[in-house]
Amino acid sequence: MATKTVWCCVECGHHQPKWSGQCSQCQQWNTYQQEKVIATRFEAQKSKAVRIKDVTSTEEPRILTSMQELDRLLGGGLVKGSLTLVGGDPGIGKSTLLMQASHAIAQQGLIVLYVCGEESVLQTSLRAKRLGVSSDHLLLLSETNFESIKEQIDALKPDVLVVDSIQIIYKSDIPSAPGSVAQVRECATELMHLAKQRHISTFLIGHVTKSGEIAGPRVLEHIVDTVLYFEGEKQNNYRMLRAIKNRFGSTDELAVFQMHVAGLSEVSNPSQIFLEERVKGNPGSVVVPTIEGSRPILVEVQALVTQSTYSTPSRRCTGFDANRLALLLAVLEKRVGYQLHNRDVFVSIAGGMKIVEPAMDLPAMVAISSSLTNRRIDPETIVVGEVGLAGEVRTVSRIETRIKEAIHMGFKRCIVPARHQKELSEHIEIIGVENVEQAIAALLH
Repeated sequence: MATKTVWCCVECGHHQPKWSGQCSQCQQWNTYQQEKVIATRFEAQKSKAVRIKDVTSTEEPRILTSMQELDRLLGGGLVKGSLTLVGGDPGIGKSTLLMQASHAIAQQGLIVLYVCGEESVLQTSLRAKRLGVSSDHLLLLSETNFESIKEQIDALKPDVLVVDSIQIIYKSDIPSAPGSVAQVRECATELMHLAKQRHISTFLIGHVTKSGEIAGPRVLEHIVDTVLYFEGEKQNNYRMLRAIKNRFGSTDELAVFQMHVAGLSEVSNPSQIFLEERVKGNPGSVVVPTIEGSRPILVEVQALVTQSTYSTPSRRCTGFDANRLALLLAVLEKRVGYQLHNRDVFVSIAGGMKIVEPAMDLPAMVAISSSLTNRRIDPETIVVGEVGLAGEVRTVSRIETRIKEAIHMGFKRCIVPARHQKELSEHIEIIGVENVEQAIAALLH
């Protein structure tokens, strides 16, 4: 075995032979740490190419977690031998969710090994009692050494493995601290081999950096099969779990949970939750039907336009793209004639949601116009549409699904792109608009 020293970036995993103040890949400062790399020779097993038509595949039944939202997010349940990474801010509910899922799986008679490396067995058991978790098939292991964890896996032969967290696990033959790029990469790779060879469904809990990304090298997200990410604020009771990557189902799916003292509970109707505190008739408020994965959700877009006291006005967003806001304000000034160069503009998606789809363009512009002119929008009207630089309103995807959700929630009128007007349901009043000026004229009164 030969040993050499390199400098690794703790943010993106890039390595180079010499230290530098800024990473050349992710452009972050002071992120390089010295790592020792052990070069070993592996005897690779020879494999033989086969014709794709000769490959026989049988779809195995998935493991259900008894949490319908989580099962839907995973693509219909937990696949045997899969590797799932769960990330999110500290205290947002990662361990709580997996403890509840482990309990539900253990209740089916499957053996679940929960590796609580960051806590003692006593501390983890106290959380389990608070959540009402108790099963003979759920085993706790307070260990951070990978070799010891593997010995327990060999002895117990679990069906499901939970590692809380991957940043605390270390291999003794790697001369670097737990959480380093080398340790995270090697431990995750070893766990992937165990999951695939022994058909163990594995969950990895991952820490996040101050920028909100999952800590460790980017290869960590590449080797896992599914990446789930928690969103939401700890002060808010609602948590959004989003599927960023999924080899066994669709991506960009969203599940909504509500945090209680007794754990996380599923929210089957997110539209009702996000609109229940809406104050109808206020200027600057509009409802938009957005699509998250396969699910339509109605959310409220709020805007506030005030006179600026500084030479450079403020543009602030919560849950909305700030660059997109700057573009939409420029279109309002050029095409509609609004004077916004001396006004502060604030846009927020109520409920803690983060929406990036272009269908939010027209609702955001209408909300800004409503706040600027102090004119209300009909509270039983929804708005959807993408806006181009010329002020034209463009079509959006899956408009029928959006309108169906609006009808279900009791809305009476919908402002849509003109091209969608003929293909929609007659159970709701449809108003087609070709540009921003028509939408503003139809809504503000």
